[in-house]
Amino acid sequence: MERNESAILTTDKSSRPNKIGRERLSQREKQAFEDAKRLLPGGALGGNALAEKSKFVFSHGKGSRFWDTSNNEYIDYVLGSGTFFLGHSHPSIEKAVKDQIGHGAHFFAYLNELALDLALRLEKIIPCAEKMRFTTSGSDATFHAIRLARAFKKRERIVKFEGAYHGGHDYVQMSTTPKNPVNFPNGLPDTSGIPKAVRELALICPYNDPSALEDLFKNYSGEIAAVIIEPIQRIIYPHDNFLQKVRDLCTKYRVLMILDEVVTGFRLGLGGAQEFFSIKPDLATYAKILGGGLPVGLVAGRADIMDQANPSNKGQPDYVYQNGTLQGHMLGCAAGMATLDVLEEDSRLYEKTFSMAEKLKEGLRKIFFDEGLNVLVFGEGPMWHMLFTETEPTNWRELLLADAKKMSLFEAELLHQGIFVLPGNRRFISIKHSEDDLEATFEATKRACKALKKT
Repeated sequence: MERNESAILTTDKSSRPNKIGRERLSQREKQAFEDAKRLLPGGALGGNALAEKSKFVFSHGKGSRFWDTSNNEYIDYVLGSGTFFLGHSHPSIEKAVKDQIGHGAHFFAYLNELALDLALRLEKIIPCAEKMRFTTSGSDATFHAIRLARAFKKRERIVKFEGAYHGGHDYVQMSTTPKNPVNFPNGLPDTSGIPKAVRELALICPYNDPSALEDLFKNYSGEIAAVIIEPIQRIIYPHDNFLQKVRDLCTKYRVLMILDEVVTGFRLGLGGAQEFFSIKPDLATYAKILGGGLPVGLVAGRADIMDQANPSNKGQPDYVYQNGTLQGHMLGCAAGMATLDVLEEDSRLYEKTFSMAEKLKEGLRKIFFDEGLNVLVFGEGPMWHMLFTETEPTNWRELLLADAKKMSLFEAELLHQGIFVLPGNRRFISIKHSEDDLEATFEATKRACKALKKT
């Protein structure tokens, strides 16, 4: 099927600023929906799916925007779940990948030039990176970080914070989005299929509550291997020096601190959350921006912990297996090198991106105020969010107090207007979002507000 197949117009799109919005449905996209429904569980590629009236099929993207199979245009604030900090199809990444593909894509998980070059650069950027091991995703990275921690401490329990997401594996798919939370430190599995024995090893703690964390350390003395924590938990900011308090408690009780920087890495600054918050964990995990759109992840940290994965020690009691066919994938490493080049070449890049994000948030706040809607707009740097609530949440249970149903209706209207935000999740801004994008977003938001008031 050709990308330019004629579309069936339902509304004249020309009257809209920047011609954004979902206004047409082509026969090609209709057929794609049917094929997906037949071949894929729920007609989806993974765990996310839009409502029937809002769904579409991605076609291609450039900069801050993308187009669906019917050639509708959208301003993208999801950005591949935060992957495309440089925007879609950045020319530097495109060139790097094209140049490398002619020289080979990967050579199994053996040493290659690009992976080593990338490691040398990351050593200078990531504060805790004494040694590192590449993975193929953020989930892989957190999985292996937890395994390394358990082996090193010879303990089995881990602590995670209620509402935190650390990937799709059994160890962390606990109390990520509980609708009816249970008493701490008990957790609720987010999926069927997790063995009871695994579920019992996860202790759940409220975010931004160091006293609760210390109580866990005391009550489970000698049983906890590590705490895994997002520096900014989804959309919840760490208050009252919370991260440093976690670091201090981990040191005091001899528990490893795993900082999940899959989202914050290279986004809050070149050195990520470690640089932004002046915090140094024992282990840290990365993905998303690191791969520039290709599947690359990373575990980095203390040499004595990482050295457990030395393949020369296979067969020894303390050896930790960590491997994968596509680790150190050369296309991913080429994209990673190109990403770092872009982030390093303009000393004001982060300042400009943060400034653009603040303009976006301030503009949205004004619109909601003028429209008389009780919407809180907040976030740090290039991460932002909106909630129908009055007070910024400090933990998951406070987040549940927001009017999620009303926000869902509003997000659906935003999508119709050409603004892509993932339901219930944080939004991102890239270095490619422009003043024109912001203006178009503001106009679309005004229309969405008026439509919401009519429902």
